[in-house]
Amino acid sequence: MLEKLINILLVEDDEVDIMNVKRAFKKVNINNPLYLASNGIEALAMLRSKNGQPPQVPTQRRLILLDLNMPRMGGIEFLQELRSDPQLRGTPVVIMTTSNQDQDRVEAYNLNVAGYILKPVTFNNFVDMMATLNKYWLLCEIP
Repeated sequence: MLEKLINILLVEDDEVDIMNVKRAFKKVNINNPLYLASNGIEALAMLRSKNGQPPQVPTQRRLILLDLNMPRMGGIEFLQELRSDPQLRGTPVVIMTTSNQDQDRVEAYNLNVAGYILKPVTFNNFVDMMATLNKYWLLCEIP
């Protein structure tokens, strides 16, 4: 089953949301490696090679869970940068946000996100969402 593991980069600045993702992963036995970045600048650095060193997040089987509202570089700005980089543009991204703004949703889909999910209010709904996402990832053929 190791070949099915997906390297997940969670780009999130809210400690409670980070904790909820970790707890939900544990509760539904998601064993994918989880990398954390607190903003878009940090995330890009983790995805890119530097000084001949491999990136922190392995290049194979990557998925990004992205919040939109973050300091320094927000989610839409990060997506624009990601999609303009030939090495990173094909990386699947799922938006996980509290933003229910139509403009954010339209902009995100115009930048080829794989999904746009509103963060659930309750932890149990959060767990259900993570379990559903995990089933979806297992079905997807991510290179």
